[in-house]
Amino acid sequence: MAWNEPGGGNQHDPWSSGGRRNSNGGGDRGGNSGGGNNGGGNNGGNNQGPPDLDEALKKFQDKLNGMLGGGGKKKGGSGNGKGGSGKPRNSLALPGLLVIVALAIWAASGFYLVDQSERGVVLRFGEYQTIVDPGLQWNPPLIDDVRMVNVTRVRSVSQTQSMLTRDENIVEVEISAQYQVANPRDFVLNVRDPGLSIENALDSALRHVVGGTDMIDILTSGREILGSSVASRLQSYLDAYGAGIRLQTINIESTSAPAPVIDAFDDVIRAREDRQRTINEGMAYANAIIPAAQGQAQRVVEQGQGYRESVVAEAQGQANRFNALLTEYRNSPAIMRERMYLDAIEEVFGNTPKVLLDISENAPLMYLPLDQMRGGSGSGGSNTSSNRSSGDSNSESIDPRVLDSLRGSQGGSSSSSNPIRREGR
Repeated sequence: MAWNEPGGGNQHDPWSSGGRRNSNGGGDRGGNSGGGNNGGGNNGGNNQGPPDLDEALKKFQDKLNGMLGGGGKKKGGSGNGKGGSGKPRNSLALPGLLVIVALAIWAASGFYLVDQSERGVVLRFGEYQTIVDPGLQWNPPLIDDVRMVNVTRVRSVSQTQSMLTRDENIVEVEISAQYQVANPRDFVLNVRDPGLSIENALDSALRHVVGGTDMIDILTSGREILGSSVASRLQSYLDAYGAGIRLQTINIESTSAPAPVIDAFDDVIRAREDRQRTINEGMAYANAIIPAAQGQAQRVVEQGQGYRESVVAEAQGQANRFNALLTEYRNSPAIMRERMYLDAIEEVFGNTPKVLLDISENAPLMYLPLDQMRGGSGSGGSNTSSNRSSGDSNSESIDPRVLDSLRGSQGGSSSSSNPIRREGR
């Protein structure tokens, strides 16, 4: 039968700490005696619901006091003299509980989160232990010291300094440097103040490079060389320090002369620019003229080579012709002399407009007007008149006897329109 069934014999409440334990009416915790099955120690005996919140809290406090050894209250009269005080208090219970709570708080405070861009340098009692990666990490508090270092952020430092150049002039240089942390351990342990160290190293490297350069180079075309020289020297300084820093870029922001003499230096710079512009114009003119002159010279050289080759070839041809004629002349001298004579006469008479006639009384020779035939019949009346005039002028140089014989021979054949005359026998 259930404990809370009406009219049932089992009236024991499982949530209550009192109640009759047996049917003999034994005494309750307070020392009161009761009779029958419904003893008074059950707090009513017929409680049919769950325990109250206040009652549960009171029970928890009683248990806590019992654990700490606190004395309980007297819950009854003197009775039979059996009712007395609670257990004696334990002096180590409360400190032990406080120690447990402190240890829990200490362990919970050891958890920390490392960001993706950071690295943690772990120092145990000041001595380097390891480097922790991004994520949730735990280290014992008050024992380990974790120093976070951002290894992705680009840091910057800039300076503006006045310094002396190699030619003993003063120049003002504004420079900036960008760097990142390459080694977190060296960055944390080797250098006390990395920012101040890189500023001092940058100043030293800049003064060393500027001190070995002329002022005009720093102000004009030597700025790029100045930046690269400072960057290499500064990185060597940082490596020697073991600072764990990797240099990214060096920017020369500005270079200028001191304010009292800046106008004079501006004039010098403009004069240098004008000089360079004039040089560039001269080089452009030279680049335009020199190729043309070289082309003309090459053409003259090639023409000379061609003339030389033609003259040499012609001379070789004449020499070969002479050798061939010499061979034929040795075979038949008379025939070759006659042939050479006719060739020479043909070449001479073929290049002159004059006509020579050998007139003899026994064998007259008719005149053949070859000069008029060369003019051609298609040249028109102007050519004919010019030929006639040239014939009249040429006739003055002919022997009168030849002219008389020509006129006499032309009289009988004046009706013929053909200008070509046949030889009469």
